[in-house]
Amino acid sequence: MAPSIEVLTPQAPPSHGPVQAPPTGPFDYKEVAISSMKDYNPENETKGIGNFKAASHPNYLPIWDTSVHLPPLEPFEHHDPGVNADPKFPHLFPGGIDHFAEDLTGNIGAEVRGLQLSQLDDKGKDELALYVAQKKVVAFYDQDFADLPIEKAKEFASHFGRLHVHPTSPAPAGHPEVHLVHRGAADKTASQFLTERTNSTAWHTDVSYEAQPPGTTFLYVLDGPTAGGDTLFSSMTEAYERLSPKFRDLLKGLKAYHSGYEQADGARARESVVRREPVAHEHPVVRTHPATGQKALYVNPQFTRKLVGFKKEESDALLKILFDHINFGQDFQCRVRWRPRTVVVWDNRVTAHSATLDWKDGQRRHIARITPQAERPYEGAEENTNGTA
Repeated sequence: MAPSIEVLTPQAPPSHGPVQAPPTGPFDYKEVAISSMKDYNPENETKGIGNFKAASHPNYLPIWDTSVHLPPLEPFEHHDPGVNADPKFPHLFPGGIDHFAEDLTGNIGAEVRGLQLSQLDDKGKDELALYVAQKKVVAFYDQDFADLPIEKAKEFASHFGRLHVHPTSPAPAGHPEVHLVHRGAADKTASQFLTERTNSTAWHTDVSYEAQPPGTTFLYVLDGPTAGGDTLFSSMTEAYERLSPKFRDLLKGLKAYHSGYEQADGARARESVVRREPVAHEHPVVRTHPATGQKALYVNPQFTRKLVGFKKEESDALLKILFDHINFGQDFQCRVRWRPRTVVVWDNRVTAHSATLDWKDGQRRHIARITPQAERPYEGAEENTNGTA
């Protein structure tokens, strides 16, 4: 029997407050290639081992501080910087976009060379937010972002929203706002995942269980394998457009529960940190981007558990259609390779992504993410509450 949904914030409408852990969905949560304190060898990272050198950015090495316990996140007012941007991008691409950017595919992704993100002024940052919303994901090459003091990197990202502190991931010492994706040198424990699975595909939108999930998001490589460990991205606006008009009509007004409970349970099972107690929130199945006005599917196999108001069998059947659509939609996906000094900027509101677990030789994969939060998801413009609860 499904548990009742309890509103934990009495002053908020039921659809706005956190809810109890919803029942499981058609797919289970995947713990994909997540390292833990038990697997971490600090000497391998600071000194190197065998043919593997020491970590190139020791200031970014992970810390699991189990003594930190944070209160629930408070609502905040968010104004998307892309709304104010000049659509001709004169501050982002002085001299014209064609001198810098090249599309990755016909409907998602771009690669940019010849500019430094760290040198953008506020107008350039506004234009970056709009450009990324349009392209969904953009890879910027030959960047100095990883070499900046961490505080400067956080300062840059804070232009795009309040910085999220991940509830279960390791972080650099003193910088909980930096989420680390880390697998150390000579660590081959990731291969254990594939003893029980045929693949590592785990499409998701980051922390969609939060009341105000992320928008413009930054991921930058510190060390990576010479080949492998790519990240896949999928356009949720194109996924929405591919559905028939009748199916899109079916989705109008629907909401779904997004749960962080499974992620917290996984962290506890591997003796990792849980900084905040897990939450679940309901969000519209289709959301609207504030800067572009585009509609996008907003469900994902990792965190979306149940459609509100549906029985489990009904919910599972509809969610499986949508999840299969995301999984199999290779013609609205792209693949980003982590070349040295790459910064990937994407919009979590209109994309899903998945890591690729395909390298087996123990090379270090060390990537940092800074994750500005955005507005509360809304389906139509009339529902936009400017990010407030």
